Amino acid sequence: MRFADKVAVVFGGNSGIGLEAAKGFAAEGAKVAITGRDPATLKAAAEAIGPECLALKSDISNLSDSDAAIAAIRERFGRIDALVINAGVGGFAPIPEVTPALWDQIHNVNLRGCFFAAQKALPLIGKGGAIVFTGSIGAVLAVPGNAVYAAAKAGLRAAARIFAAELVGQGIRVNVVSPGPTETPIINRNADMPDAAVAALRAAMIEAVPMKRMGEAVEIARAILFLASNEASFITGVDLNVDGGCVEL
Repeated sequence: MRFADKVAVVFGGNSGIGLEAAKGFAAEGAKVAITGRDPATLKAAAEAIGPECLALKSDISNLSDSDAAIAAIRERFGRIDALVINAGVGGFAPIPEVTPALWDQIHNVNLRGCFFAAQKALPLIGKGGAIVFTGSIGAVLAVPGNAVYAAAKAGLRAAARIFAAELVGQGIRVNVVSPGPTETPIINRNADMPDAAVAALRAAMIEAVPMKRMGEAVEIARAILFLASNEASFITGVDLNVDGGCVEL
């Protein structure tokens, strides 16, 4: 019960890693709020998390949506003890095929939207609070076809370090969890990729992992909960790779 009597908020908590993190917070005593774009998955996620979950339809790329979500969280809970910025989208394209529209689509969610969601939440986070951003090992690996996504996640990693540096004096810790290849819905969200291409991508990912398997969303969520808890009270500014050894080995 590391989060008894605490308030945990997960932007992008309606599926995958975010949902597992939200379920973990609730199981350990937290009051939980989640955001997401899809009403159907939000409803299912809220039911899985528990009857007191506050589920908010919010597109993190729309800053007005983030304003409204923070206002609703303030009204219901009055504060945030653990903030997880997990919303994200994927998108693969070789450099000659990258368009301004694709660049903006990915960056508006994975970098711009995530940055401003965290910024807008700051007035609700006090001393002892924690922020965890979901990054990606793609930020440090030169994976062909991944330039747009990697640039956004690298930017988020850089911004998170500045968050940590600026907030450390206020007693707020900020860290990043960077998953390796993980079984989440995001791998299937590229409309330009046929099923065979998705299967080939998954196979290539597995081959690149020293453990020779994809990670599970709950395995990433455990790292998020650790960094958000008092067990990590002397940790700030880190980027924790949860990747089956991809970067390290």
